[in-house]
Parts: sequence; C-alpha cells; structure tokens
Amino acid sequence: MKPLLTLATSFALSCVAVNSALAAESPQPLQTIQSLDVPRYMGTWFEVAKYPNRFQKQCVANTSAAYSLQKDGKVKVLNRCQLANRDMEEVEGQVRQTGGLKSPKLEVRFAPAWLSWLPMVWGDYWVIDLDPEYQLVAVSEPKREFLWVLSRTQQVNPAKYEALLQRLKAKGFDLNKLELSPQTN
Repeated sequence: MKPLLTLATSFALSCVAVNSALAAESPQPLQTIQSLDVPRYMGTWFEVAKYPNRFQKQCVANTSAAYSLQKDGKVKVLNRCQLANRDMEEVEGQVRQTGGLKSPKLEVRFAPAWLSWLPMVWGDYWVIDLDPEYQLVAVSEPKREFLWVLSRTQQVNPAKYEALLQRLKAKGFDLNKLELSPQTN
C-alpha cells in the first residue's frame, strides 16, 4: 500500500508542478494604457522594432506610419516602407476607436472602404505602452502575435528603449522575437 500511496503522491505533485508551470507560461490578458488622447497621437511615427509579420516582409528599412484626423472625424493612416530596390511602398488605411473617446483600443483596416462592414477586415491595434510625452509607443493585439515599437524620431534614446523592453517582457512578450527596423535618412 505504501508504494501505491507514494506513487499517487508523486503523481499529484507532478500535476501541481505542471499546472504551475503552465500557469506561469500563460500570460495574463493583455493590458492597454489607461486612456489615449487620439488627436495628440496624430502625426508621424517611425518603426523602431516589430515582430516579423507576413504583410511587412517586403519592407527593408524606413518604415513609418502617419496618422491624420479627417474632417469627418475618421482617422487615416498612411504606412510607408522602403523596399529592397530602394523604392518606397505605401498603403492607406483607416483607424477607428472601439470603446469610449479615450479608449486605447483601436482597430485598423487596409481593405477598400466598401468592405469595411466585414469584421474580418479590421485588425486590433491596442496601445499597450505610451510615454507621457507621446514620443515612444508599443502597439499590439490581445493574442500578442503582433508587436510594434514606434517613435516620433528615427533614433530612440537607448535607456528609454530598454525600459520599454522590460515593460513589454513583464506583459508577456517574447523579446527574442523582436526585430529592429532600420531607419536611415
């Protein structure tokens, strides 16, 4: 009976250890910043780093996003990047806020306007870290599959960037997946 009890105890402890390990690996739901001042967010942001993704694989340098508030209250985004042949490619999209006027949860679409009624053409764009001066931002989505670090300037203060990386790590992001985005004049 004693060997059976020892085996059962070992099994139970193993289950607890595995469950604890799984819980430690599963990050908490992604938290956004408290609020976003959308008009203040407008302007040009330069890509500092990102998780590689299929829709930017042709971009080799100088990636940026320019946000502008339109007269009808909508937000336009113009994404640009340099290709390997040194040409610049750009794509225009629309951004909309989900939630209240200060919500940091946005959605973006690059599909034609006539498809905007389809939910699958909109992608989550959550502001998850933003400095008080609106100079350095991290953007992601609930599953943490995408991540962008953007700056108002092409070069970022190394100490501020490192501090942001540590906050992203604490939010459950794998920093080994992060790829620097070259910016040149």
